[in-house]
Amino acid sequence: MKEYQTITEISGPLVFAEVDEPVGYDEIVEIETDDGRTLRGQVLESSDGLVSIQVFEGTGGIDRNASVRFLGETMKMPVTEDLLGRVLDGSGEPIDGGPEIVPESREDIVGEAINPYSREYPEEFIQTGVSGIDGMNTLVRGQKLPIFSGSGLPHNDLALQIARQATVPEEEEGDEGGSEFAVIFGAMGITQEEANEFMDDFERTGALERSVVFMNLADDPAVERTVTPRLALTTAEYLAFEKDYHVLVILTDITNYCEALREIGAAREEVPGRRGYPGYMYTDLAQLYERAGRIEGKDGSVTQIPILTMPGDDDTHPIPDLTGYITEGQIVMDRDLNSQGIEPPINVLPSLSRLMDDGIGEGLTREDHGDVSDQMYAAYAEGEDLRDLVNIVGREALSELDNKYLDFADRFETEFVEQGYDTNRSIDDTIELGWDLLSELPKEALNRIDEELIEEHYREDEAEAVQAD
Repeated sequence: MKEYQTITEISGPLVFAEVDEPVGYDEIVEIETDDGRTLRGQVLESSDGLVSIQVFEGTGGIDRNASVRFLGETMKMPVTEDLLGRVLDGSGEPIDGGPEIVPESREDIVGEAINPYSREYPEEFIQTGVSGIDGMNTLVRGQKLPIFSGSGLPHNDLALQIARQATVPEEEEGDEGGSEFAVIFGAMGITQEEANEFMDDFERTGALERSVVFMNLADDPAVERTVTPRLALTTAEYLAFEKDYHVLVILTDITNYCEALREIGAAREEVPGRRGYPGYMYTDLAQLYERAGRIEGKDGSVTQIPILTMPGDDDTHPIPDLTGYITEGQIVMDRDLNSQGIEPPINVLPSLSRLMDDGIGEGLTREDHGDVSDQMYAAYAEGEDLRDLVNIVGREALSELDNKYLDFADRFETEFVEQGYDTNRSIDDTIELGWDLLSELPKEALNRIDEELIEEHYREDEAEAVQAD
């Protein structure tokens, strides 16, 4: 352990100190102030004779007389299966009034990259209970599928719904041989009100029993925000690859995380990239997102749902733009649907799950899942296009089939996407509802579904009722 009293400058969340020996990058630092407080930090940059330190608790109260101790190790997360049911702050300290954590292991928060050769291809279904996701943009174990939202949209409600409803098929079927399911919830830069809502929901629904919650609040230091997702993912990797859990990691809000990167970059006087964000933001986000996956020979898996709010609802903004490059699709929340009272307001047209085709079908979900999804997508897109035409020529000028597409689009939004935040639909319920809606269309319009499936599932009574109306 090396100790110095050589602080030369304090700038924002950073402390600069002179040293006479080499100091390692990411090395943990303790700073003892004149009033007896001990603050933790991490080496951000190390060069000959000078280091820059990011202080997790903020630099308030630090002056040039403070003592700086370099501990000779990187930051580690104390992990144990007993973390399930616990609530921790953004730096991994318990804040739920429970006992101190007695770790089974201490793992480096940077993690270890998964060897591409050892990765298993994600192709197993996770049921969220949300039709807009399960039916149209299916989540697969080991996938990273972000939610693109906007300021004021109810992405927190959707995150909580997924956290309490998400299951794996083995759980539902009572397969005792299957791996258990756990949720890691990492909140970054949220308000105290939001934190209270999250905790009330977790405790009310009992979801906390299978969850580990990390809470970084808006008034906590920005530097801590950069650590919180790494602590959450380290915990997830331990539960998945050491304890064989299927772990779903929900990170909200990635935008707050990136703002912290920009703040730290400005304090370091780095040359900014697009819109003032650091040029290395792509690499930094990739280090987080690529920690999702499955490893050959391991029963567990890590699946990620990062949530980000697009500034100005701009999907070309650097944060959603870079996230879209790294991840395997996106779930898009829509402001117009939200204003209509649709819950959750998921717009399936710009949404995408690139691994959906590998995670559905016979042996995973139902064999008609893919056909039903494709046909609903095509019919809803047709109805959306016709809505623009109606504004010009009116419904009376459209054909009978066109009017059925318009009715389908309305019912798709109000019956399929709309389900509220307390309704948990099984994948069977979701597909059956899809058949109810598709049966409003004539059989000859169902050109994306196998004829045998049409004969088996098409609702003649539904079609006749629509015809009668």
